[in-house]
Amino acid sequence: MSDDLAGAPAGPWDTIDDLCAWLEADQPVAGREGLLLRMLKLSEEVGEVAEAVIGATGQNPRKGVTHTWQDVEAELCDVVITAMVALRSLTPEAREVFGRHLARVASRPRAAGA
Repeated sequence: MSDDLAGAPAGPWDTIDDLCAWLEADQPVAGREGLLLRMLKLSEEVGEVAEAVIGATGQNPRKGVTHTWQDVEAELCDVVITAMVALRSLTPEAREVFGRHLARVASRPRAAGA
């Protein structure tokens, strides 16, 4: 697997496959429960985005500014990765499922000026 200029592996889905294999080899809870827990992990990651946004904007008066917008970027990446892992855990055809869904979303009519 060759790296691109950003240092990421050539294919994100190849990396997701590797992450899933690693997670499945060492998961404390397997089967349906394990799959459901993997889905719940997505909620945890979204909460970390919220925490980072609150921290970047200083909205908690007790804590002040605790995060940067780069922290928010990293947390959003974690959400994307976790969603991809969850989808791949649900179906081995994750690449195709995502590709078809993305094509449908991209083909939706868009409001003028939006």
